[in-house]
Amino acid sequence: MTVFANAPLTPLLLRAVRPIGFDRAATPANAQMDILIGADGCVEACAPRLDTVAAQTRIIDGDGAWISPGWTDLHTHVWYGGTDISIKPTLVDAGSAGEANFHGLREWIIDRADEEIYAFLNIGSIGLVACNRISELSTMNDIDVDRIAATVEANRDRIVGLKVRASGVISKGWDLAPLKLGKKLGRVLKLPVMVHVGEPLPLYDDVLSLLGEGDIITHCFNGKIGGFILEDEDLFRLVEQARDRWIVLDVGHGGASFSFEVARAALSRQLLPQTISTDIHGHSIDGSVWDFPTTLSKLLALGMPLEQVIIAASTAPRRAINRPYGELLAVGSRANFTLFHLLDDTLRVKDSKGVESVLHQVFDPRYAVIGARAWPSSRYRPQVKAHAACPHCGWKA
Repeated sequence: MTVFANAPLTPLLLRAVRPIGFDRAATPANAQMDILIGADGCVEACAPRLDTVAAQTRIIDGDGAWISPGWTDLHTHVWYGGTDISIKPTLVDAGSAGEANFHGLREWIIDRADEEIYAFLNIGSIGLVACNRISELSTMNDIDVDRIAATVEANRDRIVGLKVRASGVISKGWDLAPLKLGKKLGRVLKLPVMVHVGEPLPLYDDVLSLLGEGDIITHCFNGKIGGFILEDEDLFRLVEQARDRWIVLDVGHGGASFSFEVARAALSRQLLPQTISTDIHGHSIDGSVWDFPTTLSKLLALGMPLEQVIIAASTAPRRAINRPYGELLAVGSRANFTLFHLLDDTLRVKDSKGVESVLHQVFDPRYAVIGARAWPSSRYRPQVKAHAACPHCGWKA
């Protein structure tokens, strides 16, 4: 496989790719096209066939691969070395750092990454330094509103929201108090709040009543008592109403927060998540969630339509962090794409409750294209059932 990530910046041609997740008027379904990206990283031309290109143009033969807006994992933990759960960078960190240690995440991870990495700032000063062993929300002394505001103002280019873990195992007897304070700060700082829902107290019902347009419920399909959206019809209606109020429902799979049963039932009633994310971290990577493509494959298998899965993995999360892509295929737009195949394959997986399922289609990413650079996909996989080599690139589990 040719590697283009470190090649000199010359024009890049993506040949014979099939757009998905873009404006349907501009990209007819299943139509193959060529996309020419200039050395400056901006789209120069899109057409069914581009035969005249400069001699130094690098070419990726998509061979009918899908191309979508660049995938964005909305909920990850990437402060590698700064917390005991974080892994190496993906894209949006969901509260690993608080105001007392955000500078480390910024200097050592965000500013050194090839990817665009954004972050939700944990309202607890220490963030997830020792996740679930030392709570970031034990007492009021764990939250410093002045320092939170100063940290946000100094990092507006990368901080995209505030993170609150509204769960009884974190906040003990505080119930809704941390979330109320987080919402107040969000209004003052003009930022959305991402809320982790889990074990009561608070109850999922009460959390929803405090949220507004643009706020994010992560772990929306968890199967925990008190946070289980199928446990009573009133709660399910509240979640539907939250969606209708433009509150973002985010999967946030994680090691303890995604149930096949809950997701399947919600999808059967047309309650779809707006965003799909992994909540990938060091405590889950050898268990139920180890990469983004497999997480997307789970939602596809549960009945979420292909194009909706792609939107929930690409343009929707960018809107959720107020960094929308715009018209990526328009001439002059900066390139940000993911090339992938959808393989007919068999892969045994689990949800975070340990329930097994077998996937029969799996997403197989080939390249991430950012500007004029292209990174071939590389993935970590735990020891799972092996499957046949990809016919396009030879990759094998």
